[in-house]
Amino acid sequence: MSASLDVRDLRKQFSTGRPAVDGVSFNVPAGEIAVLLGPSGCGKTTTLRMVAGLEHPTAGEISIGETLVSAPAKGVLVSPRHRDIGMVFQSYAVWPHMTVRQNVIYPLRHRNIRGAEADRMVAETLELVGLKEYATRPVVSLSGGQMQRVALARSLVYRPQLILLDEPLSNLDAKLRLRLRDDLRVILKQTGMTALYVTHDQAEAVVLGDRIGVMRDGKLLQLAPPHEIYNRPADLFVANFTGATNELAGKVVSNQGEHAIIDLGNGAQIAALRLQPLEPGAPARIAIRPENVALGAKGDRNAFSVRILDRRYQGTQTVYDVELLGRKLESLELGTAARFEPGTEQSVYLAPGVSWAFNDTGSMKSEQ
Repeated sequence: MSASLDVRDLRKQFSTGRPAVDGVSFNVPAGEIAVLLGPSGCGKTTTLRMVAGLEHPTAGEISIGETLVSAPAKGVLVSPRHRDIGMVFQSYAVWPHMTVRQNVIYPLRHRNIRGAEADRMVAETLELVGLKEYATRPVVSLSGGQMQRVALARSLVYRPQLILLDEPLSNLDAKLRLRLRDDLRVILKQTGMTALYVTHDQAEAVVLGDRIGVMRDGKLLQLAPPHEIYNRPADLFVANFTGATNELAGKVVSNQGEHAIIDLGNGAQIAALRLQPLEPGAPARIAIRPENVALGAKGDRNAFSVRILDRRYQGTQTVYDVELLGRKLESLELGTAARFEPGTEQSVYLAPGVSWAFNDTGSMKSEQ
């Protein structure tokens, strides 16, 4: 039976430096897939390892279902084997001397599930992960993607309350990673399993997660459904990390409803969606996704003239470097034909709803 996961004010302090995890709180309802997303060193894997019981928190509480499994202040620390969790690692972690079936049935033997019941559970799980016809094969004869499916089946076969996945696709080649990424959500949803998934890959997070939590420097900055993370990021770091890599710096002129009017200098102004409180006169920074820099388009506001500096044709899309008011922006246009030549002047439209204004805390690009 799947269970909820509740994490409250979780903290992990190693011997020196800032905390690896600093006051992280979140709840994952039963049956939901939550993804922790962030750059290396942000604390996402340490958080997952504390949920698993592989790392001991400095402070905070972790509950799985109705059971408190970790609370240093109360002297509670349930061992990993008694938390009723499954875990899938970056490495396949399969037993090379066993067949597929032997790998998958192994956890059942340690839970005293044997005979016909064990056979039924193994058969159902192998069918679920697409390995029914491979049951008697030596596991070392499989591809990397198939071995990771074995590892997944072994974690699912006893139907734990919670499954933890630590970048399980990172060791696969690009084609296998895409295929298993798409299948993984289907598999988890078919089981109704509660899952906590860790990755640094934004595409994985969006495809897999019911909600995405973006982490930085040990803190959870935003936890929300993918469409909210991608369309209403909580701050400049979340916007940059999830793809809004273009930045324009300016000063707030005024606020008009949910938009701010930003002075970009040289008499140019832009209207941008205000996602943080902004006061007139305050410095602001605007984040824009490359796909929202609309070359050749016009509008009644936020329309500018740019010069095409360079283009990179990529088959199904073209990436342009353009100069706007002395600043370099990147524009991404879908389609198999590159429409604009370097060195030419073109119009550009930066729609107010997808140009996001934040407090200017400096560029985040160097931190990713």
